[in-house]
Parts: sequence; structure tokens; C-alpha cells
Amino acid sequence: MKPNIILIITDQQRFDTINAAGHEHIITPNLDKLFQGSVVFEQAYCPAATCVATRAALFTGMYPHNTGVYGFKNWSHQSSWVQDLADDGYHCVNLGKMHIMPIYENIGFHERRVVENKNLPFLKYHRPDDEWGNFLHHHGLTRPMDRHITEKDWLDKYQAVDWEYEERFHSDVFVGDLTLSWLDKWDQYKPLFLQIGFPGPHDPYDPPRRFLDLYKDIEMPGPIYKEGELDRKPPQQKGHRDAFRSRTTHESKIDIEKASDDDIKRVRKHYCANITLIDEKIGQIINLLQQKGMLENTVFIFTSDHGDNLGDHKLPYKWLMYDTITRVPLLIKDFRQDGKLTQIEDLVSLIDIGPTILEIAGSKIPTYIEGKSLVDYLETGKSDNPSQYVFAEDNYLVMIRSREYKLVYYIDQPYGELYDLRRDPWELNNLWDVEEYEVVKVKLKEELLAWVSKSNYFNAGYKQTRSKDYKMIWPEDDDFSLIAQYSHLSISQKILPK
Repeated sequence: MKPNIILIITDQQRFDTINAAGHEHIITPNLDKLFQGSVVFEQAYCPAATCVATRAALFTGMYPHNTGVYGFKNWSHQSSWVQDLADDGYHCVNLGKMHIMPIYENIGFHERRVVENKNLPFLKYHRPDDEWGNFLHHHGLTRPMDRHITEKDWLDKYQAVDWEYEERFHSDVFVGDLTLSWLDKWDQYKPLFLQIGFPGPHDPYDPPRRFLDLYKDIEMPGPIYKEGELDRKPPQQKGHRDAFRSRTTHESKIDIEKASDDDIKRVRKHYCANITLIDEKIGQIINLLQQKGMLENTVFIFTSDHGDNLGDHKLPYKWLMYDTITRVPLLIKDFRQDGKLTQIEDLVSLIDIGPTILEIAGSKIPTYIEGKSLVDYLETGKSDNPSQYVFAEDNYLVMIRSREYKLVYYIDQPYGELYDLRRDPWELNNLWDVEEYEVVKVKLKEELLAWVSKSNYFNAGYKQTRSKDYKMIWPEDDDFSLIAQYSHLSISQKILPK
């Protein structure tokens, strides 16, 4: 009997946002309970540093240099493993945020109930509103937008504001309630793949007052930065900060440089309160699955698409390659088994989710899929072939990260980033031009070249024919022919370095 598979993805949630993982400043009782019976990947990383690019990579199983998707580009024309699940008998449903581009494409889902960014002006651009926008309109309300114009002293609030309507109208409450309503009617006639996309805790950080009040007496960790830090880093760092202060004409406008530590702590209370809201809805979803008798045949996956600087490094939001952005929570709970906490320290990537889900479902993994299934970790708590590196790309930045070092390569630029994570886990000191680390830098560049070369090569068959199953020439045994002999192994079996 095929299991139900539920994949919950929040938007812009950092790795340090689950209480049970040792982060005492946040209230997450339902994730804590899930945590205690899950395989928890402590070192999980996203394949891109923005929402759309990382989701395109996650749902296609291919990195940005193969999908062609950086930033906010279209990707629905690419193959998705959701279609493979649908072809193999799953009823595939998306409730909430998916960031498919164009927005209303289906990529294999039988049903989609779309909820996008809180401040996305659908009607302004003469496009049909999403489910949440229609819900607000039905109740005589308008989508909160342009608060940088309507909110007094917007730049002094750093995106942290109170939710202005009743709690039930908040987009994360709406997605949670929509999920509960949908599940309540589900008749379980087929195995279910359900993707639930919460729009939060993405900025603006606007939780309802009930959740914010929970943080009244909780001391938040302050921002981590070093005075003059950005002077020794690529100019894109200051450029990123300055663009949101002086060039942005959208609600995302923010002047993070002038924020005090207390200002950032206030922002973080709003951010964490939004996560607590989502946590409450996750608890309600799990309870309903149990009431319907579905839970004991369900595999439950929780993660986020990327993180948020939240003032660390005196920087806002995402786009860069700091761990505050690229490292995310990842829990997998197989309710078919008696669960115990298994914490995995090996490096894994969100691009591994696709092949993991396909293997759980008993589906064949397409040749072009670049991730590695995590099922061995679920079954034995370890892998015989753990990844030695994780990678992320966005725009012209490419990251390679080991357990000890991180290198960020700026394509065709004379500068970059290099961090010794053993001595500097918060990435405050850029070692790119430090002679002592020249050998490390050269080694990581070589590994990066090996990875992108092999990744490009083994995706060539897909880019040529769009087929799921194809062969590429590869040296094997004693046959080194370049014309007659073909390999039939997937990228995850071939991709190096290991």
C-alpha cells in the first residue's frame, strides 16, 4: 500500500527556528513533538538563495544552471517529479504557496488552491486573484499592500507590523484552515501527495496579536555582525543592502543599516510569532490526519525554501549565500514506523527531496534528477555515501560548502568569499585574499568545476530530448570508447565529488 506523502514548505524560515533543536527563543510545541519522532537533518541546505529558483530546483530535481531559473524566472515548462507521482497513481494536490512560474500552471498537480505572496498585486496587473485574495474580497476586505506608503514611519518598523484584520484573515491562518477543510472532505480513494505552502514567515513580518503576545517576556537573540565587516567582502553585499534602502519602490523597502540591536530583536519577535502561528496549524493538521485514520500511513516532511538574514551581517532578506539564508530546517517523519529521534549531521540538500519522495512512493527516479535519495537515513540512520559538499546558485553567485569551509564564487569577478567555518561559523571574516587559505580556495574551486561540469554533462540528455530515461557515454570497466558505449546510471550515482 503506497503511503500518503505530505510536504510542508514554509517561506523564508531559518534553520534556528525550532525550540526542540536547541533554540529556546521560539515557541513551536507541535514541531517539537514532531521533532522527537523524526529523522532530523541538522545540516540541510537550499539549492538557491531565492524563493522561485530554489523551488524550481526542488520540484524539478535540477540545479539552476540546468533549469535556467535564477531569481524569479519562469519554470513550469520544465519536467517535475510531481508528474511522475501522478503517473504512478498519486492524487497530487497543492494548497497554498508554490511559486510556480507562471503562477497558475500545474506541473503535474491534479488540484491547486493557489496562495501567493501577501503583497502580490494580482488585480493591478489584470490577473485573477489567488484563493486568499478572493477570500478577503468576499468579506469586504482588500489585500494588504503598499504599507510602505500607508504605514506611518515604515522605515522605522523594519517590516515588523501587527496584522490589521481578524486573525482568521491572515494568509497563514487561511492556508492552514484551507488544508483542514480539504482534508476533512478527502475520501482517500487514492494515495495522496499533498504539498502545503505557508506564505510565512516571509516579510512583511505581520503576525496576529495573539501570537505576538506570547513573546512579550522572551529575550530574542540579537543580530550577529562585525563592525566594518562588509568593507572586506564583495561590493554586492553593500549593494544588496543599499538597493532595498534607496532604490526599492515596493513594500520590501527597508533600511536595515540604521536598525539598532533592539530594533532587530523586535523584528525577530514578529518573525518568530508568525512561525508559532504556522506551528499551531501544523498541529491541527496532524490531529485531523489522526482522526481520519490517515496518519499511520503517512510520511510527513517539513522544510522551508530558504532563510532570512534578519539583520545578521547588517543585511536584510536573502539572495546571498550565508548559512542564515541557505541553511533550512528539514524533518522527515514516517508514521508507518515507531518513531525515534535520529539527528543527522551529514550535509544534505533540498534537491534530495525529489528522489526521496519518489523512492518512498516506489516510483522510478528519472535519469536527470541530481539529488540523492535520503531513504537510507530514514531506514538505518546513516548513508554509506554521504555528500561531502552542498551547492547553491543564484544570479552569478555559486556556493560550495563542506563541513569545514564555504566558498562563494562570483562568476567572472576578481573577488569572492571564503570562510573557515570551524573558526568562524557566522561567516564574519572573509578569507578570499588570505594567503594562508590559498590552497583551500584552489581546492574548492576545483571541486566546484568538477561538480558543475558533471552536472551539465549528465543533464545534456534531458535538455536535448526532455526524456526521463536516457544514456550518456561514460567510462566503465575496460571500455573507454567515446562513441559506442553508454552509461545508464542516474546523475546522483555519477555526480562528483563524493
